[in-house]
Amino acid sequence: MKIKSPEELTNGDQCTVTGGTHKGKSGTVRDIHTSKTGHITITVEQENGVRFKTLGKNAAVQSDKP
Repeated sequence: MKIKSPEELTNGDQCTVTGGTHKGKSGTVRDIHTSKTGHITITVEQENGVRFKTLGKNAAVQSDKP
């Protein structure tokens, strides 16, 4: 699997949070925003339906594409 940078995020990607408050959690990217200061924020939905927001730099997004 290839790790994608925050700039390459797309809705529906599977990700694992590698830093911050939600470190160790994983789920599906559902919402992507870029703030006025240029930081990328994402909403992650876990399998149990719980959603949380985190910074894109704290998420390791994995793709099955080589």
